[in-house]
Amino acid sequence: MLLSEIAKRLDARLVGNGDVEIVKVANLKTATGNEISFLSDSRYKDVLSESAAGAVIVREADVEHVKGAALVMGDPYVGFARVAQLLDTTPQIATGIHPTAIVHPTATLGKNVALGPYVVIEEHAVIGDNVQLGAHVFVGQGAHIGADTKVYPNVSLYHGVKIGEHCLIQSGTVIGGDGFGYANEKGRWLKIPQTGAVKIGSFVEIGACTCIDRGALDDTVIEDNVIIDNLCQVAHNVKIGFGTAVAGATVFAGSVTIGKFCIIGGTSVFNGHISICDQVTISGMCMVMRSIDKPGVYSSGIPAQSNREWRLTAARVLHINDMYRKVNEMERELETLKATVNAQVSHT
Repeated sequence: MLLSEIAKRLDARLVGNGDVEIVKVANLKTATGNEISFLSDSRYKDVLSESAAGAVIVREADVEHVKGAALVMGDPYVGFARVAQLLDTTPQIATGIHPTAIVHPTATLGKNVALGPYVVIEEHAVIGDNVQLGAHVFVGQGAHIGADTKVYPNVSLYHGVKIGEHCLIQSGTVIGGDGFGYANEKGRWLKIPQTGAVKIGSFVEIGACTCIDRGALDDTVIEDNVIIDNLCQVAHNVKIGFGTAVAGATVFAGSVTIGKFCIIGGTSVFNGHISICDQVTISGMCMVMRSIDKPGVYSSGIPAQSNREWRLTAARVLHINDMYRKVNEMERELETLKATVNAQVSHT
């Protein structure tokens, strides 16, 4: 694609030769003459003068440091994302309808639906226009998939699941499996049927091998524009609000409510039945045990130490209650001593 065309598509100001043909995006240090890169952090502007990239996306303040052509935008990282989409060469998940695909007669397929090998679509399921389902995707009874959604191979969508438009679901993900609901009768576990469903909005992306459980009674809900990374667990009746991002290996226990525009670091764990308000950032590896009602950044956990330091820290933590009692005792003795001294001073 010509650089001049890319500039128009990105609504960017072109500086330099617009006839450069760009074939792919690349790292600023390794880019060649037919590749485009970006600079979003001005601390690395010195690299610009050394870069051989055919074009670089930069802010206005960094244009003077570009050796070749430039596209000027307010947010170069957003520009990079958009040009990467324009030049994306990822293969189609499926094309046409493979002869091994099994579609129930009562299922509804929209226009231009593509089904890979051994796709199974059960009764009364509804598949929207331009949907692509990769090999071995399973779509359960009454499930709905919105237009332009792409589902990679080996994804299982259970009965009654609803997926919005323009979604992307990576391989191995399971949506609509039973929530972890049981009652204990004298040591014997009694399964509680999970009769809710899962409702996922539009423009949602879900990473590989993530599990989103169906609700026990009400539905599990993922709102529009949410992104969820690989290997996450979303338990029954969880609600994740618009625009929230969840990094890998995060675990939500049942009935957690996450607000809008939250950012959740990887391997974080959320206790059940708590609420997180809008615009909260959770650092990686956090253990969130209580509700959060004020926006901001929250962290927990102990940073990595040498084994010797960690053993010492762990040993001290085991005695923290004794230390707490001793400190309280010392404070009481200190207050008594102060009172005695003050009384003596007053008397004299």
